[in-house]
Amino acid sequence: MSSREAVHRMVVSADIKGSGRLGQRARLRSRGGMYEIFGLAFDAVGVTEGQLHLEDRGDGLLAAVAPEVPPTALVGLWLEEVHQGLREHNAGLRDPLRLRVAMHAGPVADDGRGLVGRAVDLTCRLCDSEPARAILAADDAVDLAFVVSDHLYRTVVAEGGRFVEPEHYRPRPVRLKETDETAWFHVPRRSEPPLPEQATRRVVAGVPEDGERPAPRPAPQVTPTKYWITVNGGPNQVVDGAEVHGDIVGVRLPREDEGGARGGGRG
Repeated sequence: MSSREAVHRMVVSADIKGSGRLGQRARLRSRGGMYEIFGLAFDAVGVTEGQLHLEDRGDGLLAAVAPEVPPTALVGLWLEEVHQGLREHNAGLRDPLRLRVAMHAGPVADDGRGLVGRAVDLTCRLCDSEPARAILAADDAVDLAFVVSDHLYRTVVAEGGRFVEPEHYRPRPVRLKETDETAWFHVPRRSEPPLPEQATRRVVAGVPEDGERPAPRPAPQVTPTKYWITVNGGPNQVVDGAEVHGDIVGVRLPREDEGGARGGGRG
C-alpha cells in the first residue's frame, strides 16, 4: 500500500515492555509472539496483506491499515483477539509478553522508506507515554495497555459496538516532546485501567495535602509607644488626634525609657 500521497488510515504502534532486560532467546520468543498475535488479529477482522503496511521497530512494530477497514473492528474485535492471543501465549511463561498498543487515525504517506505523517508521530508518542507505561508498572497481571487518541475515542470508541467498551476507558493528559494531548487508556476486561491518580491539591485545615504549608502572613506593623497621657474629665477636655486640650493629669514613658522619670511629672 505504498503511496507518497497522504491517505487517511488507522495507525497502530506497539511496544514490548522490558525487552531490553530480556535474554536473546526470550527476546526472540517475545517478538515472534507479538507478530503471530497481531497477524491472527488482523486476519480475524478481514485485513488482507494488501491492506496492511507493517514496519519492524526492534522491540515493537508500526502498522497502517487501509481506509476501507472499519475502525470499529479494530478497536473492538481486533483488540479482543490481541487480548486473547496474549493470554494464550503467556500461559506458563516465566517472562510473559506484555504490550503497550496505541491507535490513532489520520493522513499517512509512505515514501518508500516508511510511514510519514503527524498521525504516525502521535500514535508512537501515545504508545510511549508515561500513563501507558504506568499501567503495566502498576499491575503485573496486566499484559496489555491500550491507548487511543482523543479524536479516535470521540469519533469511534464512544459510539460503542461489539467488543467495544467506551465506559471502561479513562482519559489522561499526554505531554511528550511537541505533544500535549488528551488520550484515553484501557485494559481489556477491566472496569478501568490501573492508572495513578491525577495530581490534585486538596487543602485540609489550612494545610495542602502534599504537606506544603502556605507562606505565613506578615505580622502587622506596630508603632512603638512613645508615652501615655492621662487627661481629667473636666468640661474643657478635648482630644483631637495627637493633641489634647484640657487639664493633663500625667505623662508616663514606656518602661524601657522611664529611668528616673517613672510616674512622670504632675501637671
